Amino acid sequence: MTFRVMLRMEIEPGREGDFERAWRAGSDAVTGHPASLGQSLSRATTEDSTYYIVSDWLDEARFREFEDSPAHLEHRAKLHPFRRGGSFHPMEMVAHIEGRAVGRAR
Repeated sequence: MTFRVMLRMEIEPGREGDFERAWRAGSDAVTGHPASLGQSLSRATTEDSTYYIVSDWLDEARFREFEDSPAHLEHRAKLHPFRRGGSFHPMEMVAHIEGRAVGRAR
């Protein structure tokens, strides 16, 4: 079953653009890992300067391996200066049902 991680990141006001650029520039540290199924960055519409990073993994064990990798530690260090708060939410996906628009919209 897919293992999912969601990070809620509160970014220093006025630094949102820099944070987004740093996230994009370092995204290969995550997506380049052999256990990575992908990741996304979303900006909250009801909370100023708040983002959600969601990444999917083959399993928890391989995610935990990634967590301690030099590539991840370097990427995390580059994002840290923008962060003023946040939270970490690991979870196991129980079900995923695609909607009718999958493959049509984008």
